[in-house]
This record gives sequence, structure tokens and C-alpha cells, in this order.
Amino acid sequence: MKISYNWLKQFLKIDWDSQKTAELLTDLGLEVEGISTFESVKGGLKGIVVGEVITCEKHPNADKLKLTTVNIGQDQPLQIVCGAPNVAAGQKVPVATIGTTLYTAEGESWVIKKGKIRGEESHGMICAEDELGLGDSHDGIMVLADTLKVGTPCSEVFDIELDEVFEIGLTPNRADAMSHFGVARDLKAGFKQKDINKELITPPISNFNIINRSLRIDVEVEKSELAPRYCGITISNLIVQPSPDWLKNRLKAIGITPKNNVVDATNYVLHELGQPLHAFDASKIKGNKILVKTLPKGTKFTTLDGVERELSEEDLMICDSEKPLCIAGVLGGENSGVTEYTNSIFLESAFFNPVSVRKTAKRHAINTDASFRFERGIDIDNVEYSLKRAALLIHEIAGGDITSDIVDIYPKKKDDYHVFLTFDKINKLIGQDISKDTIKSILASLDIKVKNVTESGLGLMIPFYRVDVQREVDVIEEILRVFGYNNVEFKEKLNASIAPTSKFEDYKIQNIIGNLLAAIGFNEILTNSLTTPAYNKLSPDINEAHTVAMLNPLSTELSVMRQSMLFSGLETIAYNSNRRMQNLKIFEFGKTYHQFENNREEKKHLSLLITGNRQEDTWTVPAKKSDFFYLKSVVENVLDRLGLNKLESTPSKPEILSEGISLQYAKKDVVVLGVVKKSLLKEFDIKEEVLYADFDWDYILEAIVTNKIIYKEIPKYPEVKRDYALLVNENVGFKQIHDLAVQTEKKYLTNVNLFDVYKGKNLPEGKKSYAVSYTLQDHKGTLTDKQIDKIMNKLLRRYESELGAELR
Repeated sequence: MKISYNWLKQFLKIDWDSQKTAELLTDLGLEVEGISTFESVKGGLKGIVVGEVITCEKHPNADKLKLTTVNIGQDQPLQIVCGAPNVAAGQKVPVATIGTTLYTAEGESWVIKKGKIRGEESHGMICAEDELGLGDSHDGIMVLADTLKVGTPCSEVFDIELDEVFEIGLTPNRADAMSHFGVARDLKAGFKQKDINKELITPPISNFNIINRSLRIDVEVEKSELAPRYCGITISNLIVQPSPDWLKNRLKAIGITPKNNVVDATNYVLHELGQPLHAFDASKIKGNKILVKTLPKGTKFTTLDGVERELSEEDLMICDSEKPLCIAGVLGGENSGVTEYTNSIFLESAFFNPVSVRKTAKRHAINTDASFRFERGIDIDNVEYSLKRAALLIHEIAGGDITSDIVDIYPKKKDDYHVFLTFDKINKLIGQDISKDTIKSILASLDIKVKNVTESGLGLMIPFYRVDVQREVDVIEEILRVFGYNNVEFKEKLNASIAPTSKFEDYKIQNIIGNLLAAIGFNEILTNSLTTPAYNKLSPDINEAHTVAMLNPLSTELSVMRQSMLFSGLETIAYNSNRRMQNLKIFEFGKTYHQFENNREEKKHLSLLITGNRQEDTWTVPAKKSDFFYLKSVVENVLDRLGLNKLESTPSKPEILSEGISLQYAKKDVVVLGVVKKSLLKEFDIKEEVLYADFDWDYILEAIVTNKIIYKEIPKYPEVKRDYALLVNENVGFKQIHDLAVQTEKKYLTNVNLFDVYKGKNLPEGKKSYAVSYTLQDHKGTLTDKQIDKIMNKLLRRYESELGAELR
């Protein structure tokens, strides 16, 4: 939210510099994220001075150029080449001197330099009004008043406004501060806490008068629960034209483009007082009647932006006797707005139900300054005052007469909130005793009335516009922010309660595994659980009937909860790949969400994604591409760190993988891993192979609790290694060789490792060669050759009989 400092000073007479004021605003909870400078004329006319044309002659080398000498108050006049047809001797003109920066209408800058034009030197530039940003005309140079003194800076001649603009990061709960008046109100409270008493100056409306009652427009509110208060008035005989400069500058300073005096006036009051208003062309209101109601579902309506929209039966509309005119609190209609031909208006000021406006705005994907405020809640007691303020402002800048009584439909008055505040609770939450007088002073500065006082606390009445202050703790938060967080004393002693926790707490296990993965080059990501429903169609494994859909989505791309961790990971891969980050190893702890017939379910996962090279190319070691076996080794390291090492491996091929396996613990899948299908990668425009592993984290947390860790003494005696080169059928896997070895020799065999696989030349058809090493060790003594040979022969016989293997 942008706040003009000059505008703010209309409410409070402040002589502080902007930086000091920004610090106070931040202390009050209105965090100033930056301060920018606004100039009504870009560049502030720096380097532009009043000059007098002494001579003006035809350029010797160009028919359309003039060679002039111009006095700018220096020792010697300047020779300037000028192409304007209206330049003449004796004129007072604006001169841009050497080094001056000028700006185009698009904001691009260019610097005046000494140069030659058609062979003649030029030491500056005589400017037209569009070149200075003072207008749109480029028909010729500007001719200034003869009374101006030569050499006077043009910044002193023209009325240029310089302003400083605060960029405030407004939190959603602070609806009361969404205006210059609201910010000034907070500043007044902050000043009072510093013993600086400032009067809050509000725009006067005492001269509001109804001239006649010649244009009456009746109002009927059919949905009072959606429009608790609705006010309106007519203004006739006005002239729609550009706004005065002071009003344009106020709006431009906060980033709003001026349109015409009527629309600008409503925008001005919106940002001044926080009350949205809307002006209808009265001649376009059929039947001289306004109806506030809903319309049947599917009704077509074209808004100001030229988009035809299909209305919902829940959308509150402003209509005349024949047609809809405006989406209440959101956006006006294309055919009812103010134009240059408008001479009478119906001016609306209302309070619309925040929930209704929010749903309508989201439904139609419209976000306006008005809807932004209505959604969060405005001051219902300010509706009529703002209407009078806007009517007087329009009368001032557009002429016209107020030609009707104020229509004010307010059937059920909104009550202020009542809260009882206890002194003990204040001191307990803040951690410091604050005097009762200070508390009462802060509350008074915030327009919170003290209705009764007891020994234990205060009975308070909180104004309705403070929609975020409805509980005792909310009031304490208000007291604290005005008292000042920086004024809370630090204690020398810190008391804390330490609760016993299990070593199997989820966050502890996550930290262990996160540190392990980070140590081997992985980066953690955190992606959005909200995703697009389009992803559900990319895999038959995802059942669309189990999708958890958002009731009020921010957008179509964020309208459902994810059922798979893969797609958000692929988004991250694609984003980084498009920025030339090709070698990626990432992991994420997250949840998937599923809707079943009678309940919803959240499942926690750990996902790993790898693409590109596992290590960079160096002069000692060439780059090595990541492959399935690297992913498998990482997965096994993770499970081994968790103590889950008695795993069964089975082939698994989910629809998202072109090839893969699942690792089981206690006969249940603990992780599925493999290579992501190319067709799926194509949807994300990923050209590199992607490896993916999905851990069932909920099951892991259950399994590690029951898993027992067995400690063994380190062997004193040496281990022995023996190798076999086995010729086996192509359908024989290493797992079969490993499992047979473990079953055959349980006492001395400690490890079985495959270190080479060969297929091809010099082997019989349908055969392959496995080079397998076996590690043997006796914990009680050194193995003899006789024992070793006996074991190896026993293994070979088992391979021959059950696998048809033979030694090469």
C-alpha cells in the first residue's frame, strides 16, 4: 500500500523527516518497506533555466533550423540551434543547459550534450512543453512571461510537487489502516505515546447543502444481509473534464492514473478515507431506480474492462429497473460509467458484506481497490460522511449541484464490540507491568472507549471498524504495538519449561535424514501443497475421485491438493533446468492429500529427485552421470541410517516410472524408486533423465520405533575374500545369487558383492557372466584354506544345482 507523505500531512501537522516517521509507523505495526520520491515533473526541471533569445537567424546549412543566441544570465550568451517554427528574438524561453537530463513520455532519459548540428555548434536546447513534462504540445517551444528574470531556475517558475511515498506492507488484519486517514490515526496514537499531542484534522463537510431536489433516484435493497448499509445521492449539471493538477499529483504519487474529475474524486476519497464509492451516469439508470439484489445464475454482464461475465446467483448486483449496472463492491459495468458526455450522476457509498464480496471477486478473478477494502471490512459508520465528502469534492472540481436528499438504507445498526480487559492478563502476556494510566491513554488514542472500571480490569467498547479487535488478547496486542515492542524490558533471567520428547519425534528424524542428504550434495526444497487438477490426468495411478478440491481457490493452478509429490518436484527440476542448472539432487518432506467416501487422509512422504551428473567434471575425475544404481545406493544409505536394513527388493513399475523397484520392510513397501517416464518429462519440457524415489514416511516412523538395534563386538580376526566368475542364464538376477549364498553359509559369510557383469562376445547365447566376491570371517579364530575351500565348493554346488551356473 502506497501512502503519500504530503497527503498524510493534511491530517497531521508533521515536521519530522520521512525516515523518522517511517520508523514510528513500523514500530506501530505498519511496516514501511521502502520510501520513494515522487516528482510531478520527472527530473524536477533541474538544469532548466529562463533564457532570453537575443538573436534568431536562419541556419546557414538547413532551411528548417534557426541559429539563435540566448542569454541565460552567464557572462557569454549561448549559441543554440533550434528547429521550432515559433522561436523569435526577444522571447523568454526555458533552456536546458549542458548536462541536463530530460525524460520522454515513456520515462526514458537522455542528456543534453554539446554538439554540432549541420556544422554549427549548439550549447543547449530551447524546450517545448512536452520535452519538459509540462504538457503534451510539441508544436513549438514554450514562450514564458516577459516579467521573468533571466537565469531563474524553472523549478521556481512552475508549480512542481515533490513528495515522498511510503510503501507499507499492510497485514491483512489491518483493514482500518487502508487509507491515509487510517494511517494518520495510528500515527496520532504513536505521537501521543511519545508525549507529542497532534490534532487529527478531518476534511470538513459542514457546507454540504442540497441545492434542489430535481433528480430523485429511489433505492431498494432486497438483500440487506449482503448490503447492510447503502447510501446514495444525485449531482446534476456537472462538467466532466480533467482534474486539477493538485488532485492528479496526489493520485499519481500513489500509482493511480488520473481519468476525469468525477472518477478521480471517488478514487481520492477511497484512498483518503478508505471508503470505496461508485459514480453512475444518472441518464443511464432506467426508471430512476436502483435495486440492490442478486440475479439468476448464468446472467450475462459486461464489466468496465470489456469482459463479458457469467454471474452466479450469489453475486450481489446494483441494477436499475431493467438491467444490471455494477457488481457490488467489485467492478462497475461497461454501459453505466461516467463519460465525457455525463452531466448528472448517482453517487453510491455503501457497506457490503465482506464474505460476499470476497467470494464474488475470487469467482470472477477480479481484484480492485474497492474489493480489496470491502473484503477486509470498512467502517460502516463512515459511509455517509464519505459520501458527503466526495459530493463536496465533485462540486468543487466539476461544478454541479446536489439535487437529492441522501438515501441512507441502514435497517440494522451494527454494534460495537464489547470486551472486558483484565490488568493481570495484560502484564502476563506482555511480561511487564504497564501503568493503568498508560493503558487508558493508549486505549483512548485508539478510539477504544472505557465504559466501566473495576479493580481487576476495564469494560471496553471497540469501534466496529476495528474488525480485528474482538477479544481480550487482540486489545492487548493493540496496547503493546502502541506502547512499543522496543520498550519491553529484557529480563536477566529466562525461565523455560523443557518437555520430555521421544527420540523418534518426526522432526528429529527429519533433521537426521536431512543432514545426511545435505552432506552428500542434496538440496532441500519446499513446494506448495496446492496444485493444478491437470496433473491428476498425467498418471493413471491418481484417482480423480480422491482429489481434495479447494472451496475458494486462488486460481485454477492452485485449486486442488496434491496426490503425488512427483509433479511439484518436476516443476522445480524444470525451473532450474531452464536456468542452466542441469545437475540437480533435491529432496522434500511433504504431504499428499486424498478424499475418500467417509474421510480425508494426509500421507507424509520423503521424495528424492536426481538429474544430470552426480559429480562435476574435474581434471582428476571425469563427470559421472547419475543413474538408477546411484539413486538406489542413496536410498539404501537413508534406510540404513534409520536402522531399516533387512529389506526385500521386488520389481515395481508404477505408471509414473519406466522402470523401477520397491524396497519392502516387514513385507510392506517402504520406498518406490526408479526412472521417470519420458512421456511425463515431456509434459514439463524436461529433456534429461530424472530419477525419483518416494518414501512412505508415515510407515518409516512406525517401523523405526519397533526396530531393534543389535550391537556386535568388532571381530579380532582377519576377513578373507574369494571371487567367482559365474556363467548364468540371462534371466538370473544378482539377488538370487546373493540370497542362495546367505542361505547356504550363515556362519562365516559376511558380505556378497557383484563387481562385474559381462554380456557379449565369447559367451554362449542366452548367457551372461557375473563376477562376484565373497567376504568370509570367523569371530573366534582365523579361517584356514581348508575351511574356505569347503565353503566355496558348497556355494558352487548350490549354484549349479539351483541356477544352472558354472564357472568360467
